[in-house]
Amino acid sequence: MIGNGSGVPPEVRHEREAGAVGTIEQAENSGCTRTVDVDRTDHAYRDWLKEAVRKVQADSNRSADTHLLRFPLPLEWGIDLYLKDESTHPTGSLKHRLARSLFLYGLCNGWIRPGKPVIEASSGSTAVSEAYFATLIGVPFIAVIPRTTSHEKQRLIEFHGGQCHLVDDPRTVYEVSARLAAETGGHYMDQFTYAERATDWRGNNNIAESMFEQLCLERYPEPAWIVATAGTGGTSATIARYVHYTQRDTRLCVADPENSCFFDGWVTGDPGVTSDVASRIEGIGRPRMEPSFVPGAIDRMMKVPDAASVAAVRALDGAIGRKAGGSTGTGLWSAFKIIAEMVEAGETGSVVTLICDPGDRYLDKYYSDDWLAQQRLDIGPYAAAIKGFLATGSWPH
Repeated sequence: MIGNGSGVPPEVRHEREAGAVGTIEQAENSGCTRTVDVDRTDHAYRDWLKEAVRKVQADSNRSADTHLLRFPLPLEWGIDLYLKDESTHPTGSLKHRLARSLFLYGLCNGWIRPGKPVIEASSGSTAVSEAYFATLIGVPFIAVIPRTTSHEKQRLIEFHGGQCHLVDDPRTVYEVSARLAAETGGHYMDQFTYAERATDWRGNNNIAESMFEQLCLERYPEPAWIVATAGTGGTSATIARYVHYTQRDTRLCVADPENSCFFDGWVTGDPGVTSDVASRIEGIGRPRMEPSFVPGAIDRMMKVPDAASVAAVRALDGAIGRKAGGSTGTGLWSAFKIIAEMVEAGETGSVVTLICDPGDRYLDKYYSDDWLAQQRLDIGPYAAAIKGFLATGSWPH
């Protein structure tokens, strides 16, 4: 972790440390042992820190919870599908929760310092949210993102006061972020390492606790399945831990896109798997198994074709009039498959998945036929599969 020093002016630190050495020498000369005392209290920094934490917590206090929407399914199935709409956060995505937790974690650990930049490796949405919180507490923010990140995400990072540092190879975002932190004296936030530990998985209005509270008056208040996706792995870790902690029977499925290592690492048990090709589904899928991914807490995983993810978000728009990002489609496709299995088995119950971010960030990608053609993605067969599923409950084999 790149740190920022003690926060004590060098000349004061030198005086105090010199005084401590003098105390040791005097103790040795007098033949007795005395307490060595080095006080690095920085009252100005502590005042700044309290105000920064207050601002972040006040933002949370002002924010209402996100909605739990219902996806229309035939009543005779006896199955309810819900979508936790995280796109309604102030910065428009699921990553708003993560950014808030990471900033509180970094502040309370003494890593974020006044006037020093926060640097983050991101595929976009986390950087948008972190730029917001950096501006809120008055520190600079630099997002290290792949050059292929959507133009709308880049615009939003800058809109919220951040700076974009583009890299051609997505695999280099980690080392470039660490280098920038070292060069500037800033703090590399490192969401891919700290996401799973910065969030309080026991409760404190985390996403899992919020889901179950919103479901408490529904006909199936304890879902059979929750379907999540993985960018850092922090969301799936939080949900899985909360389910286990509260002793529920709900199972967790994590859906992974093409060109991502989470599924392969989970199946093989090899945390060292890598991919040389970047994910086309922004926000999820990684070229390595990230440290925040907790495979042992997960019940099931699916590898979802990118064309299926795009077909699913377009089906979502047709069903409830909401455009969403590609990661939402990855989870929704997997939720549809699980529901088809329940219908075939004659089971009733509920399934929950996420709307991770809004589709207006991807109008030039997942909602563009030209982009699909450039990527050689044919969503036709997957769109037909979804249409058939919604009509009959059956899944193509």
